[in-house]
Amino acid sequence: MRIAFVYDRVNKFGGAERVLLALHEIWPEAPLYTAVYNPKSAGWARKFKVIPSFLNKFPFAKGRHEAYPYLMPLAFESFSFNGYDVIVSITSEAAKGIITKPKALHLCYCLTPTRYLWSGYEDYFSSSVFRFFSSPLVAYLRRWDKIAAQRPDLYLATCENVKKRIKKYYGRDSKVIYPPVDIKKFKRKHLRGEAKPIQKRTPRRWSEDDYFLVVSRLVGYKKVDLAIEAFNQLGLPLKIIGSGRQMGRLRRMAKDNIEFLGELTGKRLLGYYQRCQAVIFPQEEDFGLVPLEAQACGKPVIAYRKGGALETVIEGKTGLFFSPQTAEALARLVKKFNLAQFDPLVCRRNANRFSKERFAREIKKFIEETWTKKK
Repeated sequence: MRIAFVYDRVNKFGGAERVLLALHEIWPEAPLYTAVYNPKSAGWARKFKVIPSFLNKFPFAKGRHEAYPYLMPLAFESFSFNGYDVIVSITSEAAKGIITKPKALHLCYCLTPTRYLWSGYEDYFSSSVFRFFSSPLVAYLRRWDKIAAQRPDLYLATCENVKKRIKKYYGRDSKVIYPPVDIKKFKRKHLRGEAKPIQKRTPRRWSEDDYFLVVSRLVGYKKVDLAIEAFNQLGLPLKIIGSGRQMGRLRRMAKDNIEFLGELTGKRLLGYYQRCQAVIFPQEEDFGLVPLEAQACGKPVIAYRKGGALETVIEGKTGLFFSPQTAEALARLVKKFNLAQFDPLVCRRNANRFSKERFAREIKKFIEETWTKKK
């Protein structure tokens, strides 16, 4: 079985990229096709044979791909997949629009239907002026997206939340296979080293283990500003791991009790997970790996009551939910939070349901059985 992977763009690292690395472990010879490839910001992709489209030669495309949305359809339609039996598109945008031969199996692992065209349209086009001038482009991309969505033979969804969106926006059925979490990498700290519940303290007496944690790209829909507003009110320590275009604006918002740590990986990231009181997850995410990484480390999650977190966090046992999506609602919940009510072992066991090994077994079996039936 000759297999190839297709992904929207290879220029960052996040949850989708972890899926690709897990797939690479199963099929290490499979090449990776993509619209744009930036090796400087996507070092993880050096394991792959990466094949970018013609768009990669355009000015600034490697880092500013959003400047060329009208060319994304053509970029993926330009690829030839002659010689491959199975093509797996991993996508939240245009990669599903590849054109394959009738004998080949095109399986789409859908992260979400294109967010800025459908479920996230109001967030991306909040300005009425911008919405007016962009409406012809959006109309074109929506038409193409609907057509492209019919090209895969089968769909896999990352969660029940995304499965419903695929049906709503594309009219397609799908099977859920949850993304992988590297449980071996994200692990609990020895009980003696775990954080104690926060007591009433003055700021000068805070210890390094009294902080709450956000792990996120610093972009609009992640709602990191909401967490900052809440902790500005509370005065409690908040540490933020991640980078993005909103870094400057968010820094200006934050008071002295909030610390920005930038991009962290490996042992440093693990250490912050292990020592925190809880992870704050203020956004509506399609699925979201951060809550599971936190639980794998034995830590609870304080999440907005919507989206993928409803499938990965058990209320009262591995975390708490706030609603509505406001700083005030989050602040009220954090005030009530007590780490002592959460059992690290329960958090860990819940995360185990989403292990990388489970993902590998399920997707390998599904793809191989589906290909055998199609032959």
